[in-house]
Amino acid sequence: MKYNFDEIIDRRGTDCVKYDDLNRTFGRTDLLPMWVADMDFRTAPAIIGAAEDCCRHGVFGYTFRSEEAKQAFIDWVALHYGWPVKPEWISISPGIVTALSVAVRAFTEKRDKVLILTPVYPPFFAVVTENGRELVCSSLVVENGHYEVDWADFEDKLRQGVKLFILCNSHNPVGRVWRAEELKRMGDLCCKYGVLILSDEIHADLALPGFKHTVMASLSEDIAAHTLTAMAPSKTFNIAGMMNSLIVSSSSELLGKYNREMLALHLDVGNIFGHVTLKAAYRAGGEWLEELRIYLGRNVDFADEYIRHELPYVKMLRPEGSFLLWLDFRPTGLRHEEVGRILTEKARVGLNDGSAFGKEGIGFRRMNVGCPRAILQEGLERIKKAF
Repeated sequence: MKYNFDEIIDRRGTDCVKYDDLNRTFGRTDLLPMWVADMDFRTAPAIIGAAEDCCRHGVFGYTFRSEEAKQAFIDWVALHYGWPVKPEWISISPGIVTALSVAVRAFTEKRDKVLILTPVYPPFFAVVTENGRELVCSSLVVENGHYEVDWADFEDKLRQGVKLFILCNSHNPVGRVWRAEELKRMGDLCCKYGVLILSDEIHADLALPGFKHTVMASLSEDIAAHTLTAMAPSKTFNIAGMMNSLIVSSSSELLGKYNREMLALHLDVGNIFGHVTLKAAYRAGGEWLEELRIYLGRNVDFADEYIRHELPYVKMLRPEGSFLLWLDFRPTGLRHEEVGRILTEKARVGLNDGSAFGKEGIGFRRMNVGCPRAILQEGLERIKKAF
């Protein structure tokens, strides 16, 4: 490979959540952190170069999203997803979760119903309940070796007066890269019942080898007219700290409502480093990303092989996208809390508690394999010795 993803970079002492904020969640700091969903790899050289150039310039004034930045994104999604986006469809957000919360406020009223598919990324719950909306959950089911939508339950929930459906595409934490036909079915049902779609597609670029991401809004004009899409280079290129995301809708009505709420909250400002790194990522990050996806795929292969042979009491359904493993510890026969204690106190490995992703996550843990192979191996070996 041209890029060295085996390099171990010491991140401690950089004020990063993953390494330096362990005590708040786990009550100790001596853990191998495999939790927060950012990677331990240095980002693409073109991105580093763009940030260095900006730093050397030395003036860090107010920034806006330029047409050049929009065009870089437009070219990227056209190339990778065949999705034709116009500049006037694009807005901004400091981050995806911020955009989700703003959209909930813009498109629903207090006590309105908002639907999510669970288990799911914990902020999906918070942006609904903390804004005074009613949370409606439809549980994913395991069929044919992977998680699928319970279509009868999904439609039943939609017809109960749901106003907004928040989709995770691809799905965190279970790793599903939703197929076009699945997305089309979701989208058509939402259109049928007049439900707006908020599609979080932050993991879009990280579909693993053999899988292809489909943009929900690309499937039909009707679905597009009901959809607000959230994307960012942050997960893809490991630049989450740059706080820069894009919000897209072909509906001027939807985008207008979103923008008015952003203006009311004074969130319509740019981050100068986020701006320059976004342009660099979408203009010159493709080769780095292709090698990253190969490396992540091999990490998943390694973990799958190790777990099947060395950790038979842990079950893993192979992810189709991103760098997160959804591990089922229920075959150990241990209580959820006891599994957590063993992982923290004996294995000294920091994994995400599955219960934070919904009741369906009880008995599960989420493991981040966006790291050098040596760190992944050490984490798995620690778990093996602890149980």
